[in-house]
Amino acid sequence: MIRSWAASFRRWFLGDRLWLASRPVSRERMASDPVRLSLKSFGIKLNEDLAPRLAAVDGSGEPAHLGLPSKACTQQDVESAWFAHWCRELRIAPSYHRKLWEYAFLLQVLHERGLLREGREGVGFGCGEEPIASFLAARGVAATVTDLDPSVAKGRGWMETGQHASRRDLAFRPEIVSREAFDRLVHYAHVDMNDIPSSLHGRFDFCWSLCAFEHLGSIEAGLRFVERSMDTLRPGGLAVHTTEFNFLCQEETITTGPTVLFLARHFAELKERLERSGHHVGILDLDVGNGLADRYIDLPPYDRDALPQAGWGSGPVHLKLSLEDFPTTSFGLVVQRG
Repeated sequence: MIRSWAASFRRWFLGDRLWLASRPVSRERMASDPVRLSLKSFGIKLNEDLAPRLAAVDGSGEPAHLGLPSKACTQQDVESAWFAHWCRELRIAPSYHRKLWEYAFLLQVLHERGLLREGREGVGFGCGEEPIASFLAARGVAATVTDLDPSVAKGRGWMETGQHASRRDLAFRPEIVSREAFDRLVHYAHVDMNDIPSSLHGRFDFCWSLCAFEHLGSIEAGLRFVERSMDTLRPGGLAVHTTEFNFLCQEETITTGPTVLFLARHFAELKERLERSGHHVGILDLDVGNGLADRYIDLPPYDRDALPQAGWGSGPVHLKLSLEDFPTTSFGLVVQRG
């Protein structure tokens, strides 16, 4: 009875808050919506109050080998030395933002597996304007960055919001890598993640995607992509993917459409499918953390320009967020090819 009441309360409480999050929001609406404005203001203040913790972390040394498993984004990760190190390497100031966690998670896993060395080769999917290829080239690693053909991507919102790379130079970061090294080591190709061409099979030491395979149309399409991405790897190669994790629900989620949200059971199913094919996944760490930054669910608008006035700071904590009525965060998958 107590458990049933608690579940009902959670659905009521979150349902009310997340219904607010599902409405389209203009700057004018933001300024006149007291509930949303209060929550956004709290998130910004929380970010400011927690910022000294990040400034105190020394990221100058070589990060320790932690054996990171497949896991969710947490405040503890963001306040770690390994996170600070990879932000430093990418020339990005650390902040409580899940996108930076995705960058750091990918690089930490590759570092631990000895894949950030000259002579290694990787392929990225749905790369958008990520700085990852520039960083890899600076380490002497060859990178093939891929994205959907612009004629197909146009109108889906990715090109308009910087999540799509229509040409190779969008991946170039002069503060990270020289032009010569970038031109020599970074290659570009149009690839539909639902139909990875056989020309990429068996060529790479690692592959990656950062919050991309939830945009393939359905839960099943996303799971199939991860399975098929293994074909691009040499034996023993590594796949590192991040995606959306609907972490408060067990059954209800978004299963089809422009953005789908994966549940814990979908990751368990994927692990089983991959291991049946001879690949190694290891444990799935589903702990989403219990810090203040873990318990704040950011609401749209996520664009700072939509805030009602200037001087609101650097934006709210953004490790967890609301997407279409569901609280979600980033989840990183690590898979080794058999």
